[in-house]
Amino acid sequence: MRTLALALAALSPLALPAPLLAQTEEVMVDVEEKSIPELATMLSSGQATSEDLVQAYINRIARIDEDDSVQLNSVIALLPDARREAQRLDAERKAGKLRGPLHGIPILIKDNIEAKGSIPTTAGSTALLANVTDRDAPLVTRLRAAGAIILGKTNLSQWANIRSNDSVSGWSSVGGLVKNPYALDRNACGSSSGSGAAAAASLAAATIGTETDGSIICPSSINGLVGFKPTLGLVSRTHLIPISHSQDTAGPMARSVTDAALVLTALAGSDPADPATAEADSRKTDYAADLSADYLKGVRIGVLMDRRGGNAKVQAAFGAALEKLKAAGAQLIEIKDSRTGLEGLGEAEFKVLMTELKADLNAYLASTPPEVTARTLKDVIAFNTAQAETELAWFDQSLFDLAETQKGLDDPEYKDALAKAKRLAGAEGIDKLLKTHNVRFLVGPSNAPAWVSDLVNGDHSIGPSQSQLPAVAGYPHITVPMGYVAGLPVGLSIIGGQWQDHAVIKAGFAFEQASKARVAPTYADSADARADPIGK
Repeated sequence: MRTLALALAALSPLALPAPLLAQTEEVMVDVEEKSIPELATMLSSGQATSEDLVQAYINRIARIDEDDSVQLNSVIALLPDARREAQRLDAERKAGKLRGPLHGIPILIKDNIEAKGSIPTTAGSTALLANVTDRDAPLVTRLRAAGAIILGKTNLSQWANIRSNDSVSGWSSVGGLVKNPYALDRNACGSSSGSGAAAAASLAAATIGTETDGSIICPSSINGLVGFKPTLGLVSRTHLIPISHSQDTAGPMARSVTDAALVLTALAGSDPADPATAEADSRKTDYAADLSADYLKGVRIGVLMDRRGGNAKVQAAFGAALEKLKAAGAQLIEIKDSRTGLEGLGEAEFKVLMTELKADLNAYLASTPPEVTARTLKDVIAFNTAQAETELAWFDQSLFDLAETQKGLDDPEYKDALAKAKRLAGAEGIDKLLKTHNVRFLVGPSNAPAWVSDLVNGDHSIGPSQSQLPAVAGYPHITVPMGYVAGLPVGLSIIGGQWQDHAVIKAGFAFEQASKARVAPTYADSADARADPIGK
């Protein structure tokens, strides 16, 4: 894409194939807001081919992601083999071979996930422009086996937003700053910002994001999407650029719960190279099965009253969402003390993230091609310092510097912090809340509305966030659109216990059917209260 091509020309001897955007052509297929089942029907009826879908999404990317009037900057690069893969899948369909509901469906993946081909996996950093591994992450292998077409890579907060506390979510030196399609001056949230904006703008049927703490949920909520963070260990992390092996996971981001469930079904499964996934094969199921608008009838749900944040408009949208849950038959139980006994969780999590960042990133960088000269976190820090005009233009690398000082995975302080974090978030956090209040799920507002992007001052989101407990515990968490504030989406978080992924998805579907809150983005220049959908 344009941004990647410029970065490569200026900073790397690596020669990549010409971007597919040069191959735009007219195709009479409308993919805007089309669900995966709708696209599958188009394919099965002969209304479109997979090659048509690829071309239609390429055209949308050229028009919306690259055109100067919008320029979302959500897609870093397109895979040059996408069209040929579509042709192969079209031939399979014609021969009567169907791999499943994702057969011939184009999907975008975050650019910290490896995929075969001549496009690098960069994590948004020019330090990794030579990181062409030509290997598929196991989750990509699973997507391909299910028939999905990997269309390309999405932009992200550089290094998945772990470089600095003063960072700007959605900015990377490779891809620039991702814009929010609901208001172009607003942030798309990080770190899966490109995946969020691209899915919202119908630049693919769905996208894949990754989360350490909030990086699927926040960009999904802020971009009007369904985002699902699975139980840790349901989806492989092999060949993903890491932050923390005790919290990292990949998950789907889509415009509906059904679409997210279809993608998760393909993603889930054990990987011998990732010990955390040992149970995945025995736990996985068809996550799109048995979805019902009646699922919440009689189900007790804990309402996190003390985690609503201080934004009155978000509280109003949350109140309306609770009424929708009641209308769907749920029994709501107010929880006013969900933070009691969890003191020290933030400090323990931070110690874990800093320690694992150094260890895990060093292990990953050691596996990259020899052309990648940054072989350790220390090397990355030195690279950023040497390329400060490009890499450090907007914010520092203070968290990288801190991580480099950590003693390693054998450090007793790290081990104590890990045990404390898991205990507080899991057994004494979510598990205790569910048991004490005799509820099946916990709900709260996912995030505040998108803030104005500010490269000078960094992020300044003010409002609720439900991501920490399920992120640290490794439990499932879904966000579903629940309403709008000045035309900006806000989502409802639903959290469940470990391995309750299907139940959480079913709950999300029932709420989605009761609320039907999502509307398509309008690419407004800025937020406008008059844009709020009436009754949503």
